Amino acid sequence: MTDLIPPYGGTLKDLRLDDTTAQARRTAAADYPSWDLTDRQLCDLELLANGGFSPLEGFMGQADYEGVVNDMRLADGTLWPMPVTLDVSEAFAETLGAGARVALRDPEGVILAILTVDDIWRPDREHEAEQVFGTRDAAHPAVYWLREHSHPVYVGGRVEALDLPGHYDFTHLRLTPAELRERFRRDGWRRVVAFQTRNPMHRAHVELTFLAARQAEANLLIHPVVGMTKPGDVDHYSRVRCYEHVLHKYPEQTTALSLLPLAMRMGGPREAVWHAIIRRNYGCTHLIVGRDHAGPGKDSNGEELYGPYDAQDMVTRHADELGIEMVPFRMMVYVQERAGYAPIDEVDEATETVMNISGTEFRRRMREGLEIPDWFGYPEVVEELRKTYPPRARQGFTLFFTGLSGSGKSTIANAVMVKLMERGGRPVTLLDGDRVRKHLSSELGFSKAHRDLNIRRIGFVASEITRNGGAAICAPIAPYAATRNAVREMVESANGGFLEIHVATPLEECERRDRKGLYAQARAGRITGFTGIDDPYEAPETPELRIDTTDCSVEEAAQQVLLKIEAMGFIDLE
Repeated sequence: MTDLIPPYGGTLKDLRLDDTTAQARRTAAADYPSWDLTDRQLCDLELLANGGFSPLEGFMGQADYEGVVNDMRLADGTLWPMPVTLDVSEAFAETLGAGARVALRDPEGVILAILTVDDIWRPDREHEAEQVFGTRDAAHPAVYWLREHSHPVYVGGRVEALDLPGHYDFTHLRLTPAELRERFRRDGWRRVVAFQTRNPMHRAHVELTFLAARQAEANLLIHPVVGMTKPGDVDHYSRVRCYEHVLHKYPEQTTALSLLPLAMRMGGPREAVWHAIIRRNYGCTHLIVGRDHAGPGKDSNGEELYGPYDAQDMVTRHADELGIEMVPFRMMVYVQERAGYAPIDEVDEATETVMNISGTEFRRRMREGLEIPDWFGYPEVVEELRKTYPPRARQGFTLFFTGLSGSGKSTIANAVMVKLMERGGRPVTLLDGDRVRKHLSSELGFSKAHRDLNIRRIGFVASEITRNGGAAICAPIAPYAATRNAVREMVESANGGFLEIHVATPLEECERRDRKGLYAQARAGRITGFTGIDDPYEAPETPELRIDTTDCSVEEAAQQVLLKIEAMGFIDLE
């Protein structure tokens, strides 16, 4: 019997040290500079440490990075499509030099690895976006991340792993490449087709994976990503519960489920090649590559960022080097006359009725509590998703009022709070700008950095309120668009609604009111950096609601807000 497929590059690069050496390194690391890893960096470190990113032995140095960005090649010529880099702040980078050792820690301060620095450089992140993702459009989540979340300096070097990041969820499913390979070896699996997914699986997914495994004469590995996926995706806890239900739909001993701690970049064609390399390291011989595989959707002009078969084409071009066979995704559709699923290219649409529910329609039905037909989704899977995504009238939401000082946002926010509390049904919390400054951000000043931090604190609290089904009402000035967008991300990632309400009262009217005398002091130069006078206010371009209180009473403004909340399904005014 033939052995398992060898890892990419021939050797599984498990970077973990033995216990004795790891303890010695841990002791020595007390004197090293420390870097707290971001969520993305934690995912990358785990796959470096356990061999999922073989043949990499650390975060990329400048030569490897530039080769990958420009030509999809490491410095030694090895095919590799995606940069794996450690981005740090300028201040931290200034403390380092070649040969320095850095303690890499998780958010709780636990040392996970030691990085020995080889390179420190400032990348051209716009060039990286263009080359790797094919666009500079911030509608692409990885481009947005590069601009808004990544640090400006990259540090490359070899990694010595002391431990893997800690996980307390689904531990029986978190198999490393070596552990999964051992399971394949033990069970006699030599041909294994991997199914990459970041979404819940419905009947069509089961049918297509079953068909793919049968055609490849292989066992099936359902290998979902549980690291970072596209913002707005279903959380991995809910998805894994769904996968566990789905696993029972396959014949016994044919299919396995294991979790992949990958931080996806949604990089389309390049990402598909990356996925193939990673799955080979996990012992898979085949990979299902779908239509628009790992695609992020549309750009800011409404055009698809990648062609539907670009990913399949790129994997095909590099098939010999990858050493893993691609199984093209075949779209499965429900045929009414057959009372079952079939590949769409085998359906005669002139005589047969194709039934389908789009992702948009599925989400609408979930949001409104409507029936999901059994032919589309397994009842137990739908039930799991309903626990996480109840109808909107039972979801939490955040009302984020923004506007100039004196625009009336706090007054309207108070009125809306009272009306929501009057009607009952969900807890309501007001996060007024002045109150937050007093109780949550009293040590902050009014520099741009401190203003941003204050708004992010508000966003964090609002997201937690929203996550637990409450209504958070925020009323800061929040002058900067990027920071407001960051708050939206926090709230929407908490499975709640976010309504940006621009109280667009003109500066002249706000200054005429000037109840606190702040505008007069700013005009006199006694206050500097005052929004609207000598510091800009970036007005929202597409808020959910815009209100000008110049000729609008508080009651009228509050009613507009309530009607908007009702129209979006979060409350019922009847």
